[in-house]
Amino acid sequence: MPVTSDFFDTESRNARTRLAVSVELMRELSRSSDPQEMYQLFARRMDELFPVTRRLSISRRGLRPPEYRVTRFNLWKDPVNPWKESHRLPVYSGGLLAELLYADEPRVIDHLKLDPADPAAAYLAGQRSLLIIPQFEHGAAVNALVLGREEPGGFPRDRVPDLVMLSNLFARALQTLVLSEAVREAYDAVDFELRTVADIQKALLPTGTPAVPGLDVAVHYQTAKRAGGDYYDFFPLPGGQLGVLVADASGHGTPAAVLMAMTHSIIHSRAEPPYHPGELLTYLNAHLARRYTRPTGNFVTAFYAVFDPVKGLLTYASAGHTPPRLVKGDDGTRAVLNRAQRLPLGIKPDEVYPEQSVPLQPGDQVVLFTDGMIEAVNAADDVFGTTRIDEALTDPSLSADALLRSILDTWSAFTAGVPSADDRTLVVVKRV
Repeated sequence: MPVTSDFFDTESRNARTRLAVSVELMRELSRSSDPQEMYQLFARRMDELFPVTRRLSISRRGLRPPEYRVTRFNLWKDPVNPWKESHRLPVYSGGLLAELLYADEPRVIDHLKLDPADPAAAYLAGQRSLLIIPQFEHGAAVNALVLGREEPGGFPRDRVPDLVMLSNLFARALQTLVLSEAVREAYDAVDFELRTVADIQKALLPTGTPAVPGLDVAVHYQTAKRAGGDYYDFFPLPGGQLGVLVADASGHGTPAAVLMAMTHSIIHSRAEPPYHPGELLTYLNAHLARRYTRPTGNFVTAFYAVFDPVKGLLTYASAGHTPPRLVKGDDGTRAVLNRAQRLPLGIKPDEVYPEQSVPLQPGDQVVLFTDGMIEAVNAADDVFGTTRIDEALTDPSLSADALLRSILDTWSAFTAGVPSADDRTLVVVKRV
């Protein structure tokens, strides 16, 4: 591509070449995703289009008058990345460059004379003319581009407005790219932390389903994000019993995951096995409310049930949790386990949680879930609700896993790919 000796020669004979060069430069810049590479591309192309013998960038970011840094210099053999290597850049004080930078105005010097003691002398030796272009942020020249030529009067004043506009537009585009890269790096760091939190959280959950004679158990657990606040746990108990806990910490993401981990820790640091649902929830509530949740306003809903296939009994207590469903194996009728409902955990320190017991016959199945299952919406913004859970409980002869799959299939067909905004847990326990 032919290149003019001076890009800002606006004679009509030069218009077509100027336009072609401008388009090609903009196309190249649009492909850049790295700020350092973008700057180097722009500097290289501008050297071709508007040659100078000195080009340096100066900055007062984070400094006090009359301090400044030289962040870029066209004669450096080892370019510095000013966004990541500012520690390599010395801080100067006073002199011509400080005066020009803090003036907040473009300036053309046709006959440059420098004091040899001026910090600028090391960068502008041999230059006879100078152009400084302030680059504005929030109305102040935080940075500036300094251009030098060896001949006097090397910068026609009628071309300065074009240079000021072009330089500032590029500086804004470059700053936007720098901020985008910083946001991306911050997101990657947060995402790594969330993955770590999620891995820790998953390590707190049971590694499989318990093998208890007389019971068939299936579970599904899925967080909406990397980490979540849903929690389930199994407690094999003496006498062939099984304790099943399903809980949901308020909020989403890391805060909910931390509260879930606290709940797990309180339960598992308790010396006595959780034989009695009401007692366990009362204990949990007192510790959460007095030590963790009251300052933040967070809480945990929980349902804890003890299955006794030997005695044919299910005993449960609930702390503000969505009531599970009981499907009778003999006739398929359904019941809602909602007779032991109290406040969520972590709200009232002296809350006491009562228990209820119901018979558990062979073939009976209990379906426990968190509100992420029933509050899911479809593309029409309809809510899945508990009714659809009930409608999916059509065949009591199914195994626990088959019944769980039936509910999940119904849920997936309803949501039809709409991302879930909440964690979801589903546990099915069948007496066999």
